[in-house]
Amino acid sequence: MRAVVVGATGGIGEAVCQQLAQAGGIGFLIGRNELKLQEHSQRFGWNYSVADAVDWPSLETAIGRAEETLGGLDAVIHLAGSVLLKPMHLTSFSEWRATLDTNLTSAAGVIKFAAPRMFGEGGSIVLMSSAAASIGLQNHEAIAAAKGGIEGLVTSAAATYAAKKIRVNAVAPGLTKTPMTQRIWDNPKNAEHSLSMHPLGRFGEPDEVARAILWFASPENSWVTGQVLAVDGGLSSIKTVAVR
Repeated sequence: MRAVVVGATGGIGEAVCQQLAQAGGIGFLIGRNELKLQEHSQRFGWNYSVADAVDWPSLETAIGRAEETLGGLDAVIHLAGSVLLKPMHLTSFSEWRATLDTNLTSAAGVIKFAAPRMFGEGGSIVLMSSAAASIGLQNHEAIAAAKGGIEGLVTSAAATYAAKKIRVNAVAPGLTKTPMTQRIWDNPKNAEHSLSMHPLGRFGEPDEVARAILWFASPENSWVTGQVLAVDGGLSSIKTVAVR
């Protein structure tokens, strides 16, 4: 499988690359951190492009280079994102725009530039949502709006490109132990509160989310499209009550 990983240098991105390589796949890395891209490139033997996924011209160039380098695209995985935990009345305009752009605008750009390159043989596009899109969580207004937009983007794009045999799906994790979320899970008070909301009683690991992403990406699952899979320890779907 020939896969482009946008946002390849984060915790989940690294896990996706590791599992893709172990399965014999070939990747192309896109991200903003050139040092980490170089490290991944040396580790996996893959090419990369430095690009900010919010900058559509830069993203288009990077995806075009990926297609040329790989000789085609079987899957494009979008992992670029951010987390903003603030109530709406304390969220600045610049924070709001940055959250929507980093998460939603970049995802839309991936579909815009990847889908036409898959018109010939079809393929898979996998986006990243969040449990926050489907369950009300305090202080998650901006990120919930961005991820809710991604879920709408998934279902609409899946319908638009189904005739071209392009599948569009998303994974919606709960709190996963990555560098981006470390300020939450590494703080005892914040961690205790968050753990209490996850029925399975622990945080997710990047490898667990990566397996779900690659399941969607795999051509073996070519009859699945327009879906959002919760990988969240039960956060978004069940509630447990402590036994006394």
